[in-house]
Amino acid sequence: MALTYRRVLLKLSGEALMGDLSYGIDPAVVDAIAKEIVDVVNAGVEVAIVVGGGNIFRGVKGSAAGMERATADYVGMIATVMNAITLQDALERMGIGTRVLTAIAMQEIAEPYIRRRAMRHLEKGRVVVFGAGSGNPFFTTDTTAALRSAEIGADVVLKATKVDGVYDSDPKKNPDAKLFKSLTYSHVLNNDLQVMDSTAIALCKDNNIPIMVFNMMVPGNIRRAVLGEGIGTIVGGSCEIS
Repeated sequence: MALTYRRVLLKLSGEALMGDLSYGIDPAVVDAIAKEIVDVVNAGVEVAIVVGGGNIFRGVKGSAAGMERATADYVGMIATVMNAITLQDALERMGIGTRVLTAIAMQEIAEPYIRRRAMRHLEKGRVVVFGAGSGNPFFTTDTTAALRSAEIGADVVLKATKVDGVYDSDPKKNPDAKLFKSLTYSHVLNNDLQVMDSTAIALCKDNNIPIMVFNMMVPGNIRRAVLGEGIGTIVGGSCEIS
């Protein structure tokens, strides 16, 4: 089997772990995601993951409710670590060595983020889950995904969502919304398309890291994305708008 990508950065939202719950983590959903990741790892792909924390706490929402923004963001970072170690547990129950590396020191439950250590884990076939965002308030986990992908030399950022890709309008409101198969970074930035936040897009643009936006709710799509089967939307410097 020919691999399109050898090392990938998978960006999962915290909400992806909720399933149909209104809050928290659905173990069945986590196991389903883990099984797809195991399949990819067993195919010989090195996998790093950045997971959000919106299923538990979202800093922006806490700030809007009156919390000091930096404090709210730190609480959100801690929520991402809860999701990270939950993913680690699911993957290791399936026989895949996994390491959680956090940008905020939590030595009793995770390793500190050290770039060379992360790369060494990947080279040894372990899944690396990055927790606590970038360790800085005011930055999203999308930006963390772009940053970590550049640091570890990932071939692509796989942005897992609940829709089929990037549309020209909201497909939930407009049944005639057009799905883009490919876009340039500049088009995404200039038209404020909701792929990732602008800082994340700019980081990927500066480092020439393509972004694939795809629907993770379709079984097997994580594997298809890694194999470059043309699902979803690809954002890149050499892409034509289509």
